[in-house]
Amino acid sequence: MSNFLTDITFFFDRLDWLSVVDLLLVMGIFFLLFSLVRGTQAMVLLRGMILLVIGIALLTAWLQLPAFSWLLRAALSPLLIAIPVIFAPEIRRALERLGRAGALFMPELQPEIIRHRIDALVSATQRLADNRYGALIVIERERHLDEFAETGVELNAQLSAQLLMQIFFINTPLHDGAVIVRDEQLLAAGCVLPLSASGTLSRSVEREMGLRHRAAMGISEVSDAVAVVVSEETGSISVALNGRMIRRLDQSRLRSILIAFYRPQAQGILPLWVSRVLTRLRSSQAEAQGQ
Repeated sequence: MSNFLTDITFFFDRLDWLSVVDLLLVMGIFFLLFSLVRGTQAMVLLRGMILLVIGIALLTAWLQLPAFSWLLRAALSPLLIAIPVIFAPEIRRALERLGRAGALFMPELQPEIIRHRIDALVSATQRLADNRYGALIVIERERHLDEFAETGVELNAQLSAQLLMQIFFINTPLHDGAVIVRDEQLLAAGCVLPLSASGTLSRSVEREMGLRHRAAMGISEVSDAVAVVVSEETGSISVALNGRMIRRLDQSRLRSILIAFYRPQAQGILPLWVSRVLTRLRSSQAEAQGQ
């Protein structure tokens, strides 16, 4: 214990402004990493590993355990190799979110374009729910879904509520698959999506959620897409995003979620206040150009 206090005192004696900057940079990197994995299955495992490392570090600092310390040093190298394997899906998702950070600097969509997309999606979803026609609509965001579109029938058709109703009409050839929406187009229909392996739906109190809901959760876990599901049994509307599902949506709530999805600040990894500053800077530049 005395050695530990001596090390702490020695550290503070040598602390200067450059060391403070160094520590802040390290803290910023860890904060960014935690922000990227927040809301994923990796967060629980990562929290457990951090608590374990802290506990072991305190234990070895207070007690003289040479054999235990040797074991930790010997296990460090395999652990560094195992971490990328354990967190492979989360690392891939984090890198994709880093790549989407530049979306904040892209031109914003015109309001009429956004309104047309949302009106078509909400109208079709509500009519499908009223008739209890099962449906799965996947809205592509920054990550392209070409690998999943190739499993279905290529359409490249104009997005419309009527066409979505026709695709998901009972006993039609494309009824059982998913529709992928890209911008103003229905990219493909009858697509096969990966099923969720997280077990979230199986732990739900209500067990009526079937393959459509599992597929919606699955595509939201491996991409940044938004999946809209209509239950064939109950006619309820659900939305899956980032491995989470929001259920029992009505027309107004679905519209609100889709509006929030099309907002530029919902993309990227920068904090909300940074997005607001960037938005104001873009507005000031536009006013200066107009003058």
